[in-house]
Order: sequence, then structure tokens, then C-alpha cells
Amino acid sequence: MTPEQTQLAIFFAIGFVLLALAIWIALRANRKTNIIVDDSEPLGKDVLDEGAARAARNQALIDSQAAVEVASTPIPDAPEPEPVAAPIPASTASADDLRMIKGLGPKIVTILAEQGVTSFAQIAAWTDADIERVDATLGRFAGRITRDQWVEQAKFLAQGDQTGFSEKFGQNG
Repeated sequence: MTPEQTQLAIFFAIGFVLLALAIWIALRANRKTNIIVDDSEPLGKDVLDEGAARAARNQALIDSQAAVEVASTPIPDAPEPEPVAAPIPASTASADDLRMIKGLGPKIVTILAEQGVTSFAQIAAWTDADIERVDATLGRFAGRITRDQWVEQAKFLAQGDQTGFSEKFGQNG
């Protein structure tokens, strides 16, 4: 071996040792902390036992007359909540299969049923205010009432006009 090759081999060996040491230190640092159990503490001692005296003091303050006086102070009258629009009453007739309306699936049928909407006649009678109120409860389905023309579809279905419905909205399937 030439002297240059010998020096190069020494540098490679030193570099390899330093690289191995750096990897070992990095892996050692990533280990979880070891839990050291102190055998001088008796088993069964709870960390919360140290605060037991403070807890008794706090309970005494709670039970004191001052706390009773503060609790008996009248609370000022809160403003009356605004009345919420009543749901559209359910039809006395049996519930219609609202899924016949295109764009209205089982999830939306459930949401409408919770609001008392179970018939085509109810949907056909919706005003703009009713549409806004119901649309606000549809969550991710908001906007479907006007986009899918539920009121117009319901008018055909409430009248039993399957032909008109099919001509305007396609076959019901």
C-alpha cells in the first residue's frame, strides 16, 4: 500500500467510527425515559393525599355562611329567548314516501320527519320562509330544496299527477 492509500484508509476508519458513534447517540436519545421506582416511599401512598388538607379547607369555605349568602343572591332576569318557528304540522293522512322526490334520500327524509314533514302536500305548501327555515336544518344538504325543485315536484306528487311529474322530472325510479 502506498502512503497515500494508508492515510486514506485511516481517514475512512475514523469517519466510520464517528458515524457509528453519532448513530448510536441518536438512537439512544430516542428511547423512552426509564421509570425509577423509589423504594423508600411506602406503597399505596397517593399523590393526592398531599393535598388532602387543602381539600378539607376548601370544603369548609364552601360550607361557610358566606357561600350560602352568595348563593342566595338573586340572579338578574335573563332576557326572554326569541320564539322559534313551530314545525309544520304533520298531515292527518298517512305519510308519503318522500324519497319519490328526486334529490331527497333516506337521510333527508329522517331530518324532515323530525320536523314533522311527512307528506307531499306539506312540501308543496312551503313558502319561501318555510324553505329557508328547513334548509337551515339540512346541514351539508343545504340548498337542495331549491336546486332540486322539491316544492314543484311535491305539487305534482300531491295531486297524484305521475304523468306531469314524469314529463317534467323524468321517470321515478
